[in-house]
Amino acid sequence: MMALLKSGWLWRQSSVLKRWKLNWCDLWIDGSFVFYKSESRRDYETKVNLKSSCVNVKSGLECAGVGPPESHPRENLLVVYLRDGTMLSLCANSEDEALAWKLTLMEAKRNPVFTYNPYDDTYQTVPIDSHNAVYIMPGTQHVWVHRDSYEDSFGEQIALGLLAGMAAGAAMRSLLWMPFWFC
Repeated sequence: MMALLKSGWLWRQSSVLKRWKLNWCDLWIDGSFVFYKSESRRDYETKVNLKSSCVNVKSGLECAGVGPPESHPRENLLVVYLRDGTMLSLCANSEDEALAWKLTLMEAKRNPVFTYNPYDDTYQTVPIDSHNAVYIMPGTQHVWVHRDSYEDSFGEQIALGLLAGMAAGAAMRSLLWMPFWFC
């Protein structure tokens, strides 16, 4: 199960009719930004992968050319610019919430997940996919990534198998030549 970075209500402007509607939004650690009709998350309306399609995120007065929904100030606006030239216009319930969404969206767009190896004091990036599960403990700054054990040693097993095969082949070749030494 993927870790949830942020969730909450955001106004989203439709791309065709430019109408504002309220959606429940989930932002996942793998960069998936999902919009639902309700907080129950039964069926989603749209999904955007920020890691592959997001170019930039602006908030508040940076959002030129976008008008907020009625009774909301411009300071609550968020605009996500996508690689295909389109933009996702959003509106939060406050200026602080808009800024918090902007920072979290930018973090999800660019930051990989790292694991720390205390034995050699190194960090490694971990791709978030169906083979790696991410666990984030509430209230702490630690991220645990459960990696399937076959992933780490699979390449090593192949290399050792090839090496053993080459050694066995070399031994067999030398044994085949042995009868000619005694002739």
